[in-house]
Amino acid sequence: MKKRRQTRVQKKRKQALLFIAIGAIALVAIAAAAILSNVAQEGQAFTVEVQPALLSQEGEAGATLFKMNCQVCHGPNAAGSKLGPPLIHDIYNPGHHSDEAFYLAAATGVRQHHWPYGDMPPQPQVAREEVSKIIRYIREMQEANGIVYKPHSM
Repeated sequence: MKKRRQTRVQKKRKQALLFIAIGAIALVAIAAAAILSNVAQEGQAFTVEVQPALLSQEGEAGATLFKMNCQVCHGPNAAGSKLGPPLIHDIYNPGHHSDEAFYLAAATGVRQHHWPYGDMPPQPQVAREEVSKIIRYIREMQEANGIVYKPHSM
């Protein structure tokens, strides 16, 4: 009788260990799925729908310069891509990112702060006068898409 009881206890211990092992495997599988899901999302582009704008002459010149220097990362019409964020986005409204922020970004680069794309390197091939035209293009596109000055609050 004592031996039967020991056998039952051992059987229950084995079952408990089996349940714990199955639970641990399930948790690892769930965690792995979550990690893979996040990795997949990070590889996706964050883009916005951008309505075309009627551009001024300086805005048109800025559009050409943007295509040559910025579009590879920031996407067509500054709508974003897998490599860089959309600039036609409320985060870049003139009250939050002034024109000077764009000049600094081109001259010195930008540390990652709003988006998961990593740091933006400096763009020394773009002269300050060219950056002015690119900013004009971005601001005209923003305005055409309802993005206007809003005071930045901290």
